[in-house]
Amino acid sequence: MFLASTMKRILPKSLLGRSLLIIIIPLILLQVVSAVIFYETHWAKITRRLAIGVAGDVAATIEIMRRDPSVEGREWAFRLAAGTLGFAPQFYENAILENPTTEINGKVEGLMERALYLALKAHVGKPVKIDSESLDRHVIIEVQLPEGVLELITSRKRLFSSTTYVFVLWMIGTSMILFGVATIFMRNQVKPIRRLAIAADNFGKGREVGFFKPEGAIEVRQASQAFIAMQERIARQINQRTDMLAGVSHDLRTPLTRMKLQIALLGDAKGADDLKTDITEMEHMLEEYLAFARGEGTEKPVETDLNALLRDVATQANRKGALVDLHIEENIHIPLRPNAFRRSITNLTENALRFGDHVAIRAGRRGDLVEINVDDDGPGVPEDKREDVFKPFVRLEVSRNRETGGVGLGLSIVRDVVRGHGGEVQLEQSPLGGLRATVLIPA
Repeated sequence: MFLASTMKRILPKSLLGRSLLIIIIPLILLQVVSAVIFYETHWAKITRRLAIGVAGDVAATIEIMRRDPSVEGREWAFRLAAGTLGFAPQFYENAILENPTTEINGKVEGLMERALYLALKAHVGKPVKIDSESLDRHVIIEVQLPEGVLELITSRKRLFSSTTYVFVLWMIGTSMILFGVATIFMRNQVKPIRRLAIAADNFGKGREVGFFKPEGAIEVRQASQAFIAMQERIARQINQRTDMLAGVSHDLRTPLTRMKLQIALLGDAKGADDLKTDITEMEHMLEEYLAFARGEGTEKPVETDLNALLRDVATQANRKGALVDLHIEENIHIPLRPNAFRRSITNLTENALRFGDHVAIRAGRRGDLVEINVDDDGPGVPEDKREDVFKPFVRLEVSRNRETGGVGLGLSIVRDVVRGHGGEVQLEQSPLGGLRATVLIPA
């Protein structure tokens, strides 16, 4: 479980990253397998054979010196070693070899050094010292003989195959070329998906989608065409609903207006005041119903000064004698449908004032979101009822008293508007003791 969660955190989240990972992992495994095979079948084997050749030449030099131990014989052996065997020989009489090379825990550092040590051990059979660090392009081999120490300097090329570098460069070069080609190809494949996601996100937030052309793979084109068809159907349904509601609003207001005129003609007749109250409540209910059904209508998002909008809401509430404290952390300008969003914040504020004596509105940026908090010191809402109050026509106060609430659509309108902006609204316990309504919308 821990390994799975760790892998989820490490693995890339984007489609491009995961696609490249699918390509890179087999590529790396292929290169590793190729390197292992090359190491086992070529590099290590060639290195051992080269080391055996050098060890054989060292053994031959020592054997020639043993056959003729005179000074002339030694000089002749050195000329042969220098001219034919490629050594730079030197002999130190009566010297003792210091710190000879030995196998530490059965291991000598470096593949070349280990191969040469094992070859010398097998062909020479005497204490030796291998120095591959003092000289850049040469290796110093010292052998302990009865008369002294024989030093032979040979070229590093005799012990090292340069094809190793060629192979490594070939692997890295081809891998980089393949990775570059794969990156370009996958970016072109992911780009239409990213455009589709951006278009869907903008449409969900009610923003202008603009021209959107299906492109990419067949499946992506099908998804894009389905999105365009869905967008057109939704836009057509919204227009039809708006037109229908405009007609309903006109048809219902006409008889209500006639009823108000008739009641006005009744003067102070008995029951006239009750009828006026009923008609006023019917108008209020009609406005609520139409506002909920209309949603955001055809209002277009525009760059809006959120500070000014919230100040306007607080000012309107203060004019009605309410106590509203407003605090805005910074200047915030974001794309909004100003009328619809103002209505949602007004609904939250009026709802807070209906049940509390003091209301506080706070706003500020939280990363890529804008957070607006509306707090009150009222009785609050039980935690198990907080989701229910967003449902249409649901009221915790079941009476139809206009002093304690409307028709149960205020918070439904708020959620509808906020989600139409790509955000979310939630309820929780307020620091003031009552209810906190938190609105989160993209910055």
